[in-house]
Amino acid sequence: MAVLNEEQTMLRDMAREWTTNESPVTEWRKVRASGDPKAFDPAAWGTMAEMGWAGIIIPEEHGGSDFGWLSAGLVVEELGKTLTASPIVANTLAAAAITMGGSDEQKSKWLPKLAAGEAIGTLAVDEGRGSDPLTVSGGKLTGTNQFVHEAHGADLFVVFADDGVYLVEKGDGLTLSDRKLADMRSHAQVTFDNAAADKLASGPDDLAEQVLDRARILTAAEMLGMAQHLFDSTLDYLKQRVQFNQVLATFQALQHRMADLFSDLAMMRSAVEAGLQALDSGFDVPRAACIAKAQANDVLNTMSREAIQLHGGIGMTDEYDVGFYIKRARVLEASWGKSATLRDRFATLGNY
Repeated sequence: MAVLNEEQTMLRDMAREWTTNESPVTEWRKVRASGDPKAFDPAAWGTMAEMGWAGIIIPEEHGGSDFGWLSAGLVVEELGKTLTASPIVANTLAAAAITMGGSDEQKSKWLPKLAAGEAIGTLAVDEGRGSDPLTVSGGKLTGTNQFVHEAHGADLFVVFADDGVYLVEKGDGLTLSDRKLADMRSHAQVTFDNAAADKLASGPDDLAEQVLDRARILTAAEMLGMAQHLFDSTLDYLKQRVQFNQVLATFQALQHRMADLFSDLAMMRSAVEAGLQALDSGFDVPRAACIAKAQANDVLNTMSREAIQLHGGIGMTDEYDVGFYIKRARVLEASWGKSATLRDRFATLGNY
């Protein structure tokens, strides 16, 4: 496990206490039942912003705390444990793109708003699903992104086009079409029709890929929280459930399965925390991102399937929380790179 300093420990504990007491899975049930296309509670998001979570990776001069990616990952992991619906991951990634590639004017305009929760940003990225080519002419963007996370609540779209990364504000020239996925969160097809686009003025040539690496690692942190909760809740269930006049946890075959899952979870945590630390140090981020996301994909897939089976019939019911995790897991596994894609990318990065 990563060695945390005092401030990081306090941040993790605060996030853990808040999610446990103020945002358990029952809160997600309320959001789902509301039918709001934004698929998160604005009041809860406002509280997160007040606690400074929206600005963890944003520089202090722009209203953030510049507390680093490991700190951001600690918060996202705790949110993942209770399936807390919020745009924090999307917002953090949008802020990262602007921080790395924006002009002073772009940073001054957007980063304070993103840090304070006054505006919400998200990435509009073609992940190889056959979207229409995004073209820019005369400062106007045209094209389609098929799947954009947290699109309904977003005020700012960070758009990856062939010739650079652009900022597009919500408004004229931008339309959303709902995409209903298994996790019931906010996803949409976003169509740009001569939408005003402001190109990020600076940053590295591979800015888009660097932002995607951050998306992979931060998403893996959410998946780590989900996997940890599934392991803990399944273990608790096996210790309480009686079958054939015996507690399930006493069956050696089930003990072996839980031991395997415990080992998988430890490997996943090591990979994800290494990815977050790589972002903070700037060392070998592309490889760390591939490893973190591929490991998260594989382990959460196994963990969610095993949790359903080990809970038996109740695991398949809507009344029991474990089913929500497998639905969210499948969406996140497909986001920012499946395992095979990431392993192929790792192989192309060359030797150490």
